[in-house]
Amino acid sequence: MKHLNILLIKFVTSVIVFWISLGLFFEASLAVIISFSLLVTIVSYFIGDQILLPRIGKMNSVVADFFLTYIIVWVFGAIFLHSYLQIAWGSIISATLIAGSEVFVHSYILKNVKPLVREKQRTFNQSFAFEFAEEKDPDPTKEK
Repeated sequence: MKHLNILLIKFVTSVIVFWISLGLFFEASLAVIISFSLLVTIVSYFIGDQILLPRIGKMNSVVADFFLTYIIVWVFGAIFLHSYLQIAWGSIISATLIAGSEVFVHSYILKNVKPLVREKQRTFNQSFAFEFAEEKDPDPTKEK
């Protein structure tokens, strides 16, 4: 149920962001806005929130979501949108607004959903990260 709430939050914010960035500025159709929102929601949820967020943290996942949204709008914008200017500025504005909203979504996910990856990962004890020792016999010409 928590995952469904997250998907719904991401979809609603994506619709609002794409309506602002593509619909308001560049007069994109409602079908284009809904299709971009659905695609970005699904891809961002599975790649950004389920795979990257537990492994690399909140801020790095926001950066990854920025580039993910930018690439999705750029690639699929060539199919749905009409001009190069519309694709370029639409992808930059969309990616920036999605990244801004993902900060809050990632905070919500980290507070309310316990990821399975953190349960399975081993803890890293940094006291054994480096070993410093002196050679007992530093002369290489001597036989052992």
